[in-house]
Amino acid sequence: MTKRNKIIYWIATVWLSLGMTSTGIVQLIKMDEEVTMMKHLGYPVYILTIIGVWKILGVVAILVPKFPLVKEWAYAGFFFVMSGAVFSHLAVGDGAKEYFGPVLLIVLTVVSWYFRPESRNVRRSL
Repeated sequence: MTKRNKIIYWIATVWLSLGMTSTGIVQLIKMDEEVTMMKHLGYPVYILTIIGVWKILGVVAILVPKFPLVKEWAYAGFFFVMSGAVFSHLAVGDGAKEYFGPVLLIVLTVVSWYFRPESRNVRRSL
């Protein structure tokens, strides 16, 4: 892995981790804005706890060394949750500002996954 790729990986991964951790915590504590948004999107409020826990566990999986298969699942989960958020906002007719956060996290997920080191790549470690 080149130095350039390592830098790209760590920048994307740190920002992805910060984004997922902060939104996961906000969902776990059920901030009023999050509860209002879930109701607006048509989801039950208890989904905040599920998604918040998944995000925190996903960040742990991506940051700890080893367990490349678990990392693959975490990246997939991040992609599914954030793409679901984009489509949910689209379905209710929300404006562009509502897409920014989920789209940014999708981009960071893809960049982090693409530039991950060989030791964190499931194909190389099996």
